[in-house]
Amino acid sequence: MKPNRPWRHVASAFLIALVLYVVAFSWFQYMRNHKGPWEVTFATDPAGVPGLTITQPALGLADIRLDFPKQKVAATNFTVRFDQAREVPYPVPFGECLFMDPTFLPGTVVFNCYGHEIQLLPRVLTVDQREIPWHNGLRLSLTNHAILPKPLPPKPAPGGNG
Repeated sequence: MKPNRPWRHVASAFLIALVLYVVAFSWFQYMRNHKGPWEVTFATDPAGVPGLTITQPALGLADIRLDFPKQKVAATNFTVRFDQAREVPYPVPFGECLFMDPTFLPGTVVFNCYGHEIQLLPRVLTVDQREIPWHNGLRLSLTNHAILPKPLPPKPAPGGNG
């Protein structure tokens, strides 16, 4: 007859739980970080006009530029990677970061630059609450007045009576 050793059952349960925890934690961390953060370069052109250049390699986004032609600032060239949570509002060279959620990268980042609300989402770029589809080489000039077309009215529901 085998002697009763309850500590073996406790130790084996602990080891199984530890292995499951390490595997689950590693997978979760990988899922949170594998796409990488938004990278935003705050730079001026030779005339002192400020602009943002947005990049997100995992989403295939590059060379997206938002310019503020009515503004003039001192020469700047500063890149920020939004990979860690910071206390908001967080100052950036041409305004402030109002919100950032880097829980699952690339996450969401919202700026206020010269009175324009700029929101970086994996699905879409929003400028002053208007959605703009992402595409490489996108160029927007943001003035004090909205230059973007107003959103289209919603389509009627299918099968509705006009």
